[in-house]
Amino acid sequence: MASIGQIVQQTSGSEVLSRAQARAALVPDCMVEAKRIANTVIAGWHGRRKRGIGENFWQFRPYAEGESFAAIDWRRSARDDHTYVRDREWEAAHTVWLWADLSPSMMYKSTFGSVSKESRALVLMLALAEILARSGERIGCPGIMEPVSSRNAAERLATAIMHAPQTSGMPDTSMIRGNSDIVLIGDFLDEADRIMERIAPLARRGMRGHVVEVADPAEETFPYTGRTEFTDPETGEKLVSGRAETVREDYRRAYLLRRETLGEALRRLGWSFAFHRTDHLASEALVAVHGSLSGMPVTGYGGRS
Repeated sequence: MASIGQIVQQTSGSEVLSRAQARAALVPDCMVEAKRIANTVIAGWHGRRKRGIGENFWQFRPYAEGESFAAIDWRRSARDDHTYVRDREWEAAHTVWLWADLSPSMMYKSTFGSVSKESRALVLMLALAEILARSGERIGCPGIMEPVSSRNAAERLATAIMHAPQTSGMPDTSMIRGNSDIVLIGDFLDEADRIMERIAPLARRGMRGHVVEVADPAEETFPYTGRTEFTDPETGEKLVSGRAETVREDYRRAYLLRRETLGEALRRLGWSFAFHRTDHLASEALVAVHGSLSGMPVTGYGGRS
């Protein structure tokens, strides 16, 4: 996502058609892989309860700083020197909106990555749709598919993606109403403040958000040496470095600072943030984002630096 919120420039009609055809060819394989990954990890989740609104007691857990004092169970806390919160079981299905960035920068795949960023993002989105649909949740994709509550929601989402128009940047979320979760999967290579300009209004509308940054290992390690030409996949602009290795440390410092800044900004909003490298197992990212959706924070996955 080299230019969030902007339409891809310098793209001819034939290039758009070629891009759409490539995506249509990619989606079926991603759906097969998504089902395979979902099936390998779903055994421990099927029918799993999760905390949320409801009347039935689920569990006691330690109080976390920043939570409402009203959630504290004072009777249980009085038994020892710890403060506990009483969690109730989530009883009502709600809507989870899933979105994967399909802009040109996501097509990147180096020799160090097992798949392109686009392929991994699609697999994660479809696998998550498969798992959530089996749990009875409503699944939607902003601008592509209205929420549905169906066991074949993942297949319906895959079909909708195959026929979706070519877009770039963050999704249109004007159709989202009420308290919902939204999962955003992309490379988020723009400056953190520009990304947050689009995300902050969603949080103010009451959405619970989960952001997953997908990265190719070469983007993080910058393994290039000698004369190297870099091309922006969205604008076509080129940059030539005579000795690429001389800028490696400065590049890595800026790259990781961008990630750290974005993560901190999202956490201040109460959103979860995690990143995943395409040379790691997709199941690692799937476990983490599902844990965040279930209200169980998961840290350190997918190649944390």
